[in-house]
Amino acid sequence: MIAEDIIIKPALSEKSTLGVNDKKYVFYVDPRADKTQIKAAVEKAFGVEVESVHTVNVRGKQKRRNGGPKGYTAKRKKAYVKLTAASKAIAFFDTLS
Repeated sequence: MIAEDIIIKPALSEKSTLGVNDKKYVFYVDPRADKTQIKAAVEKAFGVEVESVHTVNVRGKQKRRNGGPKGYTAKRKKAYVKLTAASKAIAFFDTLS
């Protein structure tokens, strides 16, 4: 897999933007990607140095439409990425804080 296939999109929420000042970022990633692939993809895509990667598999939420049968939203995988102190910040997230 290449970097563009691994990183799907940044997870933009109030909680995820709190870590931007500490160089901690959250991304939705391909569920098949492991930590080393995620680290390499972030380093290649943004030109930064990654210190650590933590991943979380997020279950789909249960939904019901108009009282009909139950269904689930798609399951996802989140990656919490922390950059090294010497690394530059990711420019995209600078506009959020």
